[in-house]
Amino acid sequence: MTAPATASHHGKGGTTFVAPVLMGLDPNLAIMMSGVATAIFLLATRGQVPSYLGCSLSFVGVAATIRASGGSSAVVTGAVFVVGVVLFLAGLAVQRFGARIIHAAMPPVVTGAVVMLIGFNLAPVTASTYWPQDQWTALLVMLFTGLAVVCLRGFFSRIAIFLGLVFGYVLSWVLDLVFGKIHSPVGGAQAVDHWRLDLSGVAKADWIGLPSFHAPSFEWSAILVALPVVIALIAENAGHVKAVGEMTGASLDDKLGTAIAADGAASMLSTAVGGPPNTTYSENIGVMAATRVYSTAAYWAAACFALLFGLCPKFGAVVAAIPGGVLGGITVILYGMIGLLGAQIWLHGKVDLRNPLNLVPAAAGIIIGVGGVSLKITDNFELSGIALGTIVVITGYHVLRAFAPAHLKTQEPLLDSGTSAYDEPTPTDKA
Repeated sequence: MTAPATASHHGKGGTTFVAPVLMGLDPNLAIMMSGVATAIFLLATRGQVPSYLGCSLSFVGVAATIRASGGSSAVVTGAVFVVGVVLFLAGLAVQRFGARIIHAAMPPVVTGAVVMLIGFNLAPVTASTYWPQDQWTALLVMLFTGLAVVCLRGFFSRIAIFLGLVFGYVLSWVLDLVFGKIHSPVGGAQAVDHWRLDLSGVAKADWIGLPSFHAPSFEWSAILVALPVVIALIAENAGHVKAVGEMTGASLDDKLGTAIAADGAASMLSTAVGGPPNTTYSENIGVMAATRVYSTAAYWAAACFALLFGLCPKFGAVVAAIPGGVLGGITVILYGMIGLLGAQIWLHGKVDLRNPLNLVPAAAGIIIGVGGVSLKITDNFELSGIALGTIVVITGYHVLRAFAPAHLKTQEPLLDSGTSAYDEPTPTDKA
């Protein structure tokens, strides 16, 4: 099993529910479109790559950045629609030219640094928005989730994040019963008295109904913030396909391009109607390893259930009512996991950070991405955070490599894990 898959499979349990809430999108629509996206993926890969598609947490930072600069839900989905288009085209390119083209443009030092800055860029969101709403609940949820990830076995450790959400939900309800209202800021606003768990929306919601749709809207500034996520998604996708191949004993090397293109197409469809993007879910690796169920029939069943849940507004209201303090405890672990996935890519790619050719672009890009450094280009256009950090890592690496003395280039960069088997030309490459 490859490192990115193993590193992230614990981190994804429950994120189909959490990600749309963190992005400010309709949870009902998210669940429904994850079912539709899974069906598209299974059809595209002809049932050879078992997978359930859900919203990648890599998009949460993008949504937070776009909303912080005044962007609406339509602007968020518009930016992410473009990511879907680029992902689809990248998949077609991989199908045509082989996975080596990914590696040429984005060696492990680059993919690792971009994944890391996307994850760590989210730290201020947890610190300023979620944690202050109920710090003690956040602390207890963090401890419970950490224990669940480490101590539980098999299937239950795979859904540790979901169990953390349930624990936080119940804890908030109990604290409301015992201590009454809490005086704290809600979503970064002024401190007010409020219930930790507000279920008024659940009571009002219908049992059956359609989710709320909206059309995407396109703004260049938002699109530039979102585009770096493509790199994280390609790395995650490669890890997923490779790991499934290793577990099932089937050679899926020629399926990588199809899988990436299918993810792109599914994301385009979901965001076109106002849902979050849907991509291959690393959590499946953990679930498959625990259950030894590799049948795509199970994923078809899950897709149908998701469609049904999407038609129940009451279910969406329950998800939307997750208390801020609970999200604080969950996101401390979750966002850190995304960031450290970048370090895992470095380890598996045997990236030597003593080599200044690797160290300098990664160091500069990560600090820009995490610190939110900005570069003002015109009065109404600036690059900052994730977008600027990613540009610095990619262009910095390739420009420095062009000018570097020969002895710094002697270590041929290895393929990042997940594409490690793709350097041998496959029959489709030769065609």
